[in-house]
Amino acid sequence: MTQTKKNNPDELLIGLVSISDRASSGVYEDQGIPALRDWFAAALSTPWSMETRLIPDERAEIEKTLIELVDQVKCDLVLTTGGTGPARRDVTPEATLAVATKEMPGFGEQMRQISLQFVPTAILSRQVAVIRETSDHAALIMNLPGQPKSIKETLEGLKDADGKPVVSGIFAAVPYCIDLIGGPYIETNESVCKAFRPKSAIRKK
Repeated sequence: MTQTKKNNPDELLIGLVSISDRASSGVYEDQGIPALRDWFAAALSTPWSMETRLIPDERAEIEKTLIELVDQVKCDLVLTTGGTGPARRDVTPEATLAVATKEMPGFGEQMRQISLQFVPTAILSRQVAVIRETSDHAALIMNLPGQPKSIKETLEGLKDADGKPVVSGIFAAVPYCIDLIGGPYIETNESVCKAFRPKSAIRKK
């Protein structure tokens, strides 16, 4: 597969990994990657590109893919969809933790808080987020839900009828996290998702 190359150092390179036995074998069409592509097209106001993978629920394959996207492709952010429940074939969190340098538990906690606004079974989700570091690169890896509606809610949070945030989405914290691990400076379209940084970390335009 042809690998995406950054056009400039400030471009965010995103790895999108859909993990599904049936979608990867062609039983049905994957929905996770198209949903993420559409969301980033609306949410990001700075340059970005993506590298995609569609793979089965196999722990060794997941680990191999995550390592490739961070170590070789040099993605700054890697998002997975699928494989985070309690079923026997759900091994995405285990694979993610296996390639981690640091755990980032706040992301998983907030993802479950968002989903609990809709369904009590959100507590069954085992989504995690981690940092993977090499000698010259680091990336944030996060497990997301598989359904497009849930992906959108998880990333941008929930708003009331007036557009005011009710529950914060996880992506608000992602740009500053990428700053801290040495990645590109990301800016967002505030109507979709407002990135939060301490005042000292905000670049003057």
